[in-house]
Amino acid sequence: MTTLWSCLLFFNLLCFLLFAWDKQKAHRNQRRIAEQTLHLATLPGAAPGAWAAMLLLRHKNRKATFWGVTLGLTLLQGAVLYFTWPYFQAQF
Repeated sequence: MTTLWSCLLFFNLLCFLLFAWDKQKAHRNQRRIAEQTLHLATLPGAAPGAWAAMLLLRHKNRKATFWGVTLGLTLLQGAVLYFTWPYFQAQF
């Protein structure tokens, strides 16, 4: 279980840093990170990191389609957590 939490923390931190890097590139008028890449970074359980970056850094918060995809990924991750939680509790 500790490994799972460590992996989730790592992916959330990585996702947050990727969003921060994209925000920095935006300020410098440099080539940006593709939105698909940001969504792929959000996919492995990193929705909290993505939302933290979006809200704290005010990044990608004007794009309704980006919010919609991020919300969809968040709901997907919530559903996976809901259905796998009994399995993880039985293991430990």
